[in-house]
Amino acid sequence: MNRGRISQFMRILPLAAAGLLLAPVAVLIAQDPDKVLKVDVDVVNLFFTVREKKGQLIGNLNKDDFAVFEDGKQQTIKYFTRESDLPLTIGLLVDVSGSQANLIEVEKHAASQFFSQVLRPKDMAFLISFGTDSELLQDYTNSTKLLKAGLEGLRVSSDVSGLTTGPVPTASHPRGTVLYDTVYVAAHDELANQVGRKALVLITDGIDQGSRYKNEQGIEAAQRADAIIYSIYYVDYRAYGGGIFGGMSDSALRKMSDETGGRVLKVDNKNSLQNIFDQIQQELRTQYSIGYTPTNPSSNGGYRHVEIRVPQREKEVKVQVRKGYYASNASR
Repeated sequence: MNRGRISQFMRILPLAAAGLLLAPVAVLIAQDPDKVLKVDVDVVNLFFTVREKKGQLIGNLNKDDFAVFEDGKQQTIKYFTRESDLPLTIGLLVDVSGSQANLIEVEKHAASQFFSQVLRPKDMAFLISFGTDSELLQDYTNSTKLLKAGLEGLRVSSDVSGLTTGPVPTASHPRGTVLYDTVYVAAHDELANQVGRKALVLITDGIDQGSRYKNEQGIEAAQRADAIIYSIYYVDYRAYGGGIFGGMSDSALRKMSDETGGRVLKVDNKNSLQNIFDQIQQELRTQYSIGYTPTNPSSNGGYRHVEIRVPQREKEVKVQVRKGYYASNASR
C-alpha cells in the first residue's frame, strides 16, 4: 500500500459499507516461531493475557490451567502456546487533529522509543495519522529508521471552519477527527490478510467527528481481523480552554478495547506516554494463545461469545481476551 492508499480507500467508504467483511483465516503459530501455518477456518485462535487482581501480568501458566467457553459451552483446547517471542504486527494510529497539536512532539519521541524496544527481527509495523482524513505515513516495515522518518511526518490535520478538505466537502457533516473510519481502514485494509498476532495502538483523546463508519463497525472489522486494540487516552485540556469538555469521554475507546481484548491506558501525572508504551510492550510479550475447534459446526456468519477462565484461580486473576468472533465461511 502506498501513502495515498488510505485516502483513496476513504473515497469508497460508502460503497464498502454496503459490502460484507471477510472473516479471517484462523492461524496456528507453532512452538517454533519460524513456522507460521494456516489452518482450517474452523479453528478459533485466541490471544490473551492474564493478570493478578492488582494488575501484575502472569506469564507462567500452562494449558491445563485454562478452560474455554463458547456461548456458554466448554470447548476442548487443541493448541496452546506462550506468545512472548512469536511474530507480531503492530499498527500505530496517531490523532493529529487540532486538539492534539501540543502533544505531537511528545508522541513522536515516545513512539520512536516504543518501536525501537518492541520490534524484533520477525515483527512488522505500520503508521497512520488521522485528523480530517487518514494518511498512511509508513507501510509495513521492520525498520525503526523508516518508522522514525514516518513519525517525523506527523502534522496537524484539522478544519476549524467546519468545512472538510476531504474528498466530499460538506458543512453539515464536518470531518474533524475520523477516528472510527481510521480504525476500520487499519483493521480491514491493513490487517485482515495478515497472519499471526496483530495489534492496533491508538493515541487519541477519543473524539470522533465526521466518520462515515460507526464505532461498532470499526470494532467488527478488528474482530474479523483478529486484532487487539490498545487505546492510549491522551487529552490536552488546554485545547478545550483548560476545562473539561462536555463531549469528552474515553467510553468509545473503552468499548473498542474491551471488545477486542485490549485495554485503555490514560496519560496523566502518574503515567507518562513513555510509561504506557512500556506497559503495552510488556503485555504484548506476555501473551498466551489457545486454539480450539468449536462444537457448533455452523458457519452462518453469526457472532459467538467466548470466555477463557482459570478455574483454580478465578478469584485471584483476570483474563483479558476478546469478547467473541464471527463464525463465517466467507473466506473458504
